[in-house]
Amino acid sequence: MMTTPDNAAVTLEPKTKLSGKVLKTTLAGALVDVGQPIPGVIHISQLSNEPVNKVEDIVKEGQVIDVWVRRVKKDRIELTMVQPLALEWKEIEPDMMVKGKVVRLEAYGAFVDIGAERPGMVHVSELAHGYVKTPSEIVKEGDEVEAKVLDVNRKKKQIKLSMKALEPEIEEFKPVKKEPRKPGKHGNRKDAVESFEQEPNKEPELTVFQMAWQEALNKAKAEKAYKVKRAKSNKSEEREEILHRTLEKRLPTGG
Repeated sequence: MMTTPDNAAVTLEPKTKLSGKVLKTTLAGALVDVGQPIPGVIHISQLSNEPVNKVEDIVKEGQVIDVWVRRVKKDRIELTMVQPLALEWKEIEPDMMVKGKVVRLEAYGAFVDIGAERPGMVHVSELAHGYVKTPSEIVKEGDEVEAKVLDVNRKKKQIKLSMKALEPEIEEFKPVKKEPRKPGKHGNRKDAVESFEQEPNKEPELTVFQMAWQEALNKAKAEKAYKVKRAKSNKSEEREEILHRTLEKRLPTGG
């Protein structure tokens, strides 16, 4: 059995890429030497993404091919000629960081190929901090970007990504509020004048209606006071006249 030095030191984990020579073809697949103590086998379903009717249509004995490890068993290494996904659905989790290429732009967001079965989608609101009108303001097709997984729905095969989650937030600029200067021991005449001019009038201004109403109240009070005073004056005069008459009756008259 042929041994390939380049493959001898490779740790055979799933998705490991190897180079091997086709030793034999059968109706069910092909036997491949990948430089390991146990043979590599490719099932006919793993020769291509498209359905294969005959193994010899894809590979022939003696041909050197590129393959990927699917799984390793005690007696064989199962291989595939279909390049595996960089990320399987079971491997995609929220909060993980991914890299990919922008493959499509829509009005509502950008689609990024991260090596999964389907591209992930970065909503326009997740492209950058602040308002973004269209995705083309931030990215274009072919751009290599980094993103964070927000959510993954394996049933619907949807991956939601965020680019702004990996960027520092921009703090809103707020001007420093100036404290008013306090007058010294003797005071600052200019500051005092300015403070007096800027201080709002604490007494509310009366409207025309309020002024008329106030004037009417004042007039009514004045008339009432006048009537009370006049009544008191009349009563006093009446008492004096009664007293005068009484005295005249009591005093003796000369005859």
